[in-house]
Order: sequence, then C-alpha cells, then structure tokens
Amino acid sequence: MEVKIGVQHAPREIVLESGQSVEEVERLVSEALAGKTQLLTLEDEKGRKVMVPTDRLAYVELGAPTVRKVGFGAL
Repeated sequence: MEVKIGVQHAPREIVLESGQSVEEVERLVSEALAGKTQLLTLEDEKGRKVMVPTDRLAYVELGAPTVRKVGFGAL
C-alpha cells in the first residue's frame, strides 16, 4: 500500500510502499497522534524504516492496497 506522510516545514512529502496492513498503519498513526510514542515508525517493502517525529506530522495519507499485475494484457 502507498503511504504519503506530510511533514511540517518540509517542502516535499515522504512517499513509501509499505507491506504493512492498512489496520496496522492506522493503529501506529493513531498511537503517535495520541502521544503514546514520540516517533511514527513505518517500514517499507524493502525493510527500510522511516521515522518521523510525531510533533512534526502534518498528515498521513493511506492508499489502497497495491495489487500486483502479472503477465501481459492486450488492450
């Protein structure tokens, strides 16, 4: 799934493809915004971690789960 994170005072958003479920990402974002953690930590499909201080979060946009297309299609 594609996750876009807006960071205050940063000109660009952070975009990553996450292998985590929508529910898990929502839970992590909710906990971060509720003040339970100081960092929002997400992992992308390649195992890299993205950590953003919760006091700098502007928004988090969750895309639909990515459907992998296999094969060739004729239009």
